[in-house]
Amino acid sequence: MMIALLAGLGSPATDLRLLSSLLRPVIALDRPPYRPPTKLWRRILIQSIATSTQHLSTPTLDAQDASSQSSVSPTEISHFSRLASSWWDPHGPSRLLHLMNPHRHTFIGTCLSSIIPLRQSRNRKGLRYLDIGCGGGIFAESAARLPNTDTVTAIDPTPSVLAVAKEHQRNDPALSPPKLNYLNTAIEDLSIPASNDDKVDVITLFEVLEHIDRPSTFLGSCIPHLKRGGWIIGSTIARSPLSFLTTKLIAEAPLIGVVPPGTHDWNKYINPDELEAWFEKRSRQAPGEERWGNMKKQGVVYVPGLGWKMIPFSDGLGNYFFGVQRSVD
Repeated sequence: MMIALLAGLGSPATDLRLLSSLLRPVIALDRPPYRPPTKLWRRILIQSIATSTQHLSTPTLDAQDASSQSSVSPTEISHFSRLASSWWDPHGPSRLLHLMNPHRHTFIGTCLSSIIPLRQSRNRKGLRYLDIGCGGGIFAESAARLPNTDTVTAIDPTPSVLAVAKEHQRNDPALSPPKLNYLNTAIEDLSIPASNDDKVDVITLFEVLEHIDRPSTFLGSCIPHLKRGGWIIGSTIARSPLSFLTTKLIAEAPLIGVVPPGTHDWNKYINPDELEAWFEKRSRQAPGEERWGNMKKQGVVYVPGLGWKMIPFSDGLGNYFFGVQRSVD
């Protein structure tokens, strides 16, 4: 499990060779005579242990809002602008997102098979999606192609990334608006539908929350767009010592890193229990207007050479999917 959680670092063959060389000093600790770990691993282990105490005092979802004025970070926009041109390269910096996409659909299917059915408008043939933080459109395009999809509205505040998404959309006439509609906007600036039937069935937030400055305000801005009985489904990263090791010290390390330094801010990571508590609080505060079901969770880890795998009970360690359904009543 520990080996599997060390993030992907290029091609499968490179992954295995690199991880083997990195882990050799650690594996040796279990064998006599003892051999001290390398300088790299000594730094990784010391910093990982040090952050375990910081984890206990990191702000919760609501507390994080007090330190910022907007859910959209200019730093994040600048970072993703630099990645825009390589978004659709399946072997480039977004490789792990391409590999993750099939699991997104698997998890959505699990959520939508809920006992409580979605109330769909009679004049529509399928589901209506709102993909927030869509990036270059990897998920948005795949969702628009599903036979049970009516429309997909995909939004992102980064102009250069939206330009890449629209350029790729033009390769397939079947994805022309209104089937797939891209908007360069933040959720706070998106017009709220007037009636419940005009709202969406599914809001998706894939790899978004860990890049948001004000997660509580951001989630609150998403809810008015979701119809009663609809789902908020997404993925993010738990704030644990292990995720600090894999997503910061290794993934952003010089020479061996797969993402530029500063891609992730460990203090922005959100634990599953914090998300659950936030939706429970919303239900208590407005019991007659907004209630939420139990949150579904599924941990997912990257296994070198095999790709992403769903691993039971791993949601508190690193990457995980979450889904929560709004009450029908």
